[in-house]
Order: sequence, then C-alpha cells, then structure tokens
Amino acid sequence: MTATLPLEICVDTADGLEAAIRGGADRIELCSALSIGGLTPSPGLMRLAAKAGVPTYAMIRPREGDFVFSPGELDQMRRDIDAVRSAGLAGVVLGASQPRGKLDAEALFRLRSHAGDLGATLHRAFDLVADTGDALETAISLGFERILTSGGARSALDGLDALKSLVERAGDRISIMPGSGVRPANAADILRETGAREIHASCRTGIQTVAPEAVALGFASDSLREVTSAETVAELAEVVRMFENGKA
Repeated sequence: MTATLPLEICVDTADGLEAAIRGGADRIELCSALSIGGLTPSPGLMRLAAKAGVPTYAMIRPREGDFVFSPGELDQMRRDIDAVRSAGLAGVVLGASQPRGKLDAEALFRLRSHAGDLGATLHRAFDLVADTGDALETAISLGFERILTSGGARSALDGLDALKSLVERAGDRISIMPGSGVRPANAADILRETGAREIHASCRTGIQTVAPEAVALGFASDSLREVTSAETVAELAEVVRMFENGKA
C-alpha cells in the first residue's frame, strides 16, 4: 500500500539502500557521492535497487558543482536516463540551470522528454533560482511530479516560510517535497508549518571508520564516513506516520 504522506530516503550505497528499506522508507532517491550532494549512481546499484521492492528514483547529475551543463554533459545525462530505464527503476531526479539564476528550461525539456514515462523529480537546482514562482511554473509545465527543495535556505527548517508559500502556490498541480536537514526531531514541525504532503531525508547518522592507509593514499578525504542508519529511518518513519494520523 502506498503511503499517503511518503517518506523518501536518499542513499548512495548498497548497504544504505538496505538500511533505508529496513527502516521503512516509502521511496528511495538513489545516488552516488552524497557527500557532494549526490551524483548519478552506478548501473550495478541501479539494478540492486530495482529488486528492492520500493519505488526508486535515480539522480541524474554527471559531476559535482553547479547545474550549468555542457552539450556533452547533457548527452551523458540522456544516456544515464537510458540506464535507469534499462534497470527498471521508477523515475529520475533532474535539474539544470542557466548561468544566471534561472532553470534551463530547454535542457530540462530535452531531459524530461527523454525520460518519457519515467517519473521525474526536480532537484535542488531549484534552490538556486532568483524567482521561485517562475521556476515552479516551469517545473509544472515540463511535467515534473515534485520539487525537492529547502525553500532556498540552508535547511528546510530555515526555509519554512518559503516552503509554505510554494506549497500554497503549487496546490494540486505539483508536490513540494521539503528536504535538507530533515530529522526525526523536526519533521513533524516541517510538515505542519509547510503543509507539504511528502518529505525527504538522508538519515545518515551512523559513522563508519575508513582505514588510515586509505586516507593517506588519497582514496578517502576523511577517516570517518557517514552511513545511512536504519534506526534513524525507522524513527523518522514513525514520526511521519504519527503526523499523518494526527498524533504528532
């Protein structure tokens, strides 16, 4: 049964995928390199996720940095969308910007058209735009299902007023999904204050130690690596269900 207030968890490893599902995620955003905001996952991870029994949307982002993409990068993104379709995933997570604070509507039209009947989320490239109202209408016109956004702030909790305004303006035309800094302790407040009907988090509260030798040789930038916590996912899922039932 599909939750009426879905909890989406973003993961970037096979173990994170398993932890998110065990904790009760309703939907997965599948990435690599979450430490830099998420990049396109590998075909192997996509195929693992396709067998997991939970709707999964794959991030389509070829590199770190901004979202102003060259023709070659856009071609790479189309091929990555093909890999998502081939793996049997439910959808893609897209975003593209112009150099000066607007969504790149032409690039997004081409990517969204290439995705065809795959579901589509507009990611936090949305948070870089100067005019969120204009960007909202662009996302609706291109057929996105939802916008993942912090309301243009560092975290969703800091962007509550902007998120509420977006939810009100969007109405039933598109879903506004708060994300960034969402935790079990603040999720109910974010949902209550914004009126959003779905929410996004990483729940990366565990720490895994990286071998010092790997750091010394440049294979890792730090000796500590955050990992998805099934316990935190479960705690957040419980908060969301309680809110959904009027008990939080």
